[in-house]
Formats: sequence, C-alpha cells, structure tokens
Amino acid sequence: MANISGAWLGTYWQWGLPTRFEVEFIQSGNSLTGNILDDGSLGEAIVNGEVIGRSVSFTKKYYSHNYIINYFGTINQEENLISGEWKIDAFIGDSGAWELKRNYSDLNKELSDNLQSQIPFLTYVS
Repeated sequence: MANISGAWLGTYWQWGLPTRFEVEFIQSGNSLTGNILDDGSLGEAIVNGEVIGRSVSFTKKYYSHNYIINYFGTINQEENLISGEWKIDAFIGDSGAWELKRNYSDLNKELSDNLQSQIPFLTYVS
C-alpha cells in the first residue's frame, strides 16, 4: 500500500481553468485525513478518505460551503505524483482532472534543475 502522508502541491481544472492548491495528508493504515488550501476564493477545506493499494479516494468539504467534492486518483510507483478526476455530486456533470506532486522541496528542485538545463555551458579559458 502506498503512503501519501505529507505535503503536496497540486492543480485541479474546472471549466478548463486551473486552480492551484496545497494539501497536507495524514495517513493511518488505509484511512486518510488532511487539510487543503485552495488559491481560489473557496479557501480551506477538510479531507477524509482512504488509500487502497495505489488508488486514493477522498472527499473535500470547504469550511465556507456545504459542497462535497469527491476525488478519485492513482498514485504513481514512486509515490510522488497522484492524478485523477474530481466530481461534485450537487452539480450533475461538474467534474474535472486534478494532479498532485509531493512537497515543495521536490518542486523547487525540479524548478532549479529546469533552470540549470537552460543555462548554456560556459568554458573557462586561461
């Protein structure tokens, strides 16, 4: 079974528009809890769900609204990427894709590596 405890940074798409969000998962066995902070206007939410093998499912309930959003996804082999689909039961047909990457330090390293690859190799001539 995968362990997804810790900090993640992600994006979900609604009506073709991306929204960034941060999540802190706490996993105990198959049970999953946590908190989400959206960059959008809805703000903070609480997470409850489960992890079974490489599959994850959880609900997100915002403190500011009564909507419950269901998330379903798959955890990659390295346990550093989760992707899937979300759905709001209250609005038939309102759904979209989402993905999460594990913690900020991994994302900062990825950015640094990408920037380094764009800097031309300089040769020192004496």
